[in-house]
Amino acid sequence: MMLAPCRWLVIALFLSGSTAFAGDADSPDPTPPGTLDATPLPPLANPNDPSLPAKELFGRKLKPFAGPAHAIGGYADGCLEGGTELPISGPAWQVMRLSRNRNWGHPKLVAFLESFATRAKSVWNGLLVGDMSQPRGGPMLTGHSSHQIGLDADIWFKPMPDHVLSREEREFDSAINMVASDRLGVDPAVWTPARTELLHIAAGDPLVSRIFVNAAIKKQMCKDAGLERAWLAKVRPWFGHAEHFHVRLNCPADSPECKPQPPVETGEGCGHELDYWFSESVLHHEFPPEEPGKAKPGLTLAKLPHACRRVVMAP
Repeated sequence: MMLAPCRWLVIALFLSGSTAFAGDADSPDPTPPGTLDATPLPPLANPNDPSLPAKELFGRKLKPFAGPAHAIGGYADGCLEGGTELPISGPAWQVMRLSRNRNWGHPKLVAFLESFATRAKSVWNGLLVGDMSQPRGGPMLTGHSSHQIGLDADIWFKPMPDHVLSREEREFDSAINMVASDRLGVDPAVWTPARTELLHIAAGDPLVSRIFVNAAIKKQMCKDAGLERAWLAKVRPWFGHAEHFHVRLNCPADSPECKPQPPVETGEGCGHELDYWFSESVLHHEFPPEEPGKAKPGLTLAKLPHACRRVVMAP
């Protein structure tokens, strides 16, 4: 079946790395179990090899690059200077999958999550926070194409329990799939309107640029939303995202090298714009369908902003 031109545009922009459609190509299971015995990665034989994927370098950095906080480059091709760690437990949040060491971000993201978690207590018991960024941002060895500049965070649709999670629970507890087996809507056995209210609170923050969810969840939120609906424009359908939502912040004023995305389109996005996501050619894909022969190679340092070399090569 031929895809409509607008559909090819979406796919082509994703494959080219355009920030216009820089969503998050999560793995089919974005919350795989972690481990209690994380093994350090072995040293690289030649870290200066120009053909080396940048993810091999950034994935080995366990601490942030010291200095003022700066988001550098684009959400899917950049890095992070002066990253801050989100505490693993707070009054209204807990971090999951600690073995992945991805609870780092620009200080604006950390402050947003702490504030959002508190403000959401009116409708939600507390946030379970998944992947943010690595200590120095950059491409990840597994799981994401974005999350590179410390301005993205995954939050589970599962509420925080009424106790401090053990290390075992943080590594091995499962998220909850909100989408029905036919992928045409949410699963009524697990979906509640409180999740719509939760995203309403997040989207109302001016720091938030976009929130990515599964298309079936976007469709349900269009039904759940009341008379105040302008916030729905920030909620964008994207592949995956059945178990969590992905919050993306705007570029901070302190980061002149950060590449912003265009403003979201006006309108709720609740009409014919959703048709694409429920077409047979797209519905059962976990990732954007690849254009034949155009698989996207791993980013090398040469494909990232020049400042990222300094960030990742520092001790």
